[in-house]
Amino acid sequence: MRKRTEPVTLEHERCAASGSSSSGSAAAALDADCRLKQNLRLAGKGPEPRCAADSGMKRALGRRKGLWFRLRKILLCVLGLYIAIPFLVKLCPGIQAKLIFLNFVRVPYFIDLKKPQDQGLNHTCNYYLQPEEDVTIGVWHTIPAVWWKNAQGKDQMWYEDALASNHPIILYLHGNAGTRGGDHRVELYKVLSSLGYHVVTFDYRGWGDSVGTPSERGMTYDALHVFDWIKARSGDNPVYIWGHSLGTGVATNLVRRLCERETPPDALILESPFTNIREEAKSHPFSVIYRYFPGFDWFFLDPITSSGIKFANDENVKHISCPLLILHAEDDPVVPFQLGRKLYNIAAPSRSFRDFKVQFIPFHSDLGYRHKYIYKSPELPRILREFLGKSEPERQH
Repeated sequence: MRKRTEPVTLEHERCAASGSSSSGSAAAALDADCRLKQNLRLAGKGPEPRCAADSGMKRALGRRKGLWFRLRKILLCVLGLYIAIPFLVKLCPGIQAKLIFLNFVRVPYFIDLKKPQDQGLNHTCNYYLQPEEDVTIGVWHTIPAVWWKNAQGKDQMWYEDALASNHPIILYLHGNAGTRGGDHRVELYKVLSSLGYHVVTFDYRGWGDSVGTPSERGMTYDALHVFDWIKARSGDNPVYIWGHSLGTGVATNLVRRLCERETPPDALILESPFTNIREEAKSHPFSVIYRYFPGFDWFFLDPITSSGIKFANDENVKHISCPLLILHAEDDPVVPFQLGRKLYNIAAPSRSFRDFKVQFIPFHSDLGYRHKYIYKSPELPRILREFLGKSEPERQH
């Protein structure tokens, strides 16, 4: 019996041992499986930050590419426009005429040109004259400041009769843009009026409230009409012509014509003048970006000539026989100082001025008078008094 039971016992022991080892290996397998799953979860979390960083970089690169694309598109449009403008100007010469006259730029805005007193000119009368059919021009007549009290409430007839008084008269021809009511122009009228001058000024056809289409011929004819209107009422009083900027071109056109018909003015004053419109257009700040463009003259300057616009001061001064005074600021950014000096150098030796004085007055750049503030100079009254008060011929600079 003992021999029989031993194998059974051994078998039970083996089974028990086997059972216990089997349960141990199962637990070990379970632990290994849990560790594997945990490692897989941890491993799964690792790439997530890298994916987010990659996604952020892609978005940043996308934004940069979009910005560069838009910038490149803008640059191409600007370049296309830059190249197209010369062809547009060449095909439509009227564009250049508009840019020269700038009569559509009316500054200051919202002023009533019928009421010069609103601009501080309480001794000024507003007229309307008709140089040609379908052309009407607005005129301001400012009397000498010493009469301002007498002028209150007076009508146009009183002002016209006042031209025959013993005071010299200045016909002022303004430049492009704006109107006869421009701020710097009004300040000049006040200065001249305080010095005892009548000041007559007007807006060319197409400027301000004047009716008509601008042209060099038309502007010159308007000036001639106003000059004749003044002479018909001023008796023996001196009449001087003052042109500023583009108005210097009108002034020399007018005075050349007056000299040819032997009715010259008593003097010509040119403020910030140029030689001719081609040289001025080439020197103007607006032309800087195209000055070295291939075919600049053909694209930009020839259309001006083909539009009948010359304003040839350099040619006109050779046919003018009256005293000439040129005023120019060295820091003029619109009409370069050297053009005024060049015009003087053409006029001074001209045979037409052999019996008349020609004077060039520069204003140092430190004074800051630039293109339109020479009226601020405290020396201006003395300059005018000495120039207009002398009759002997001379050359000064």
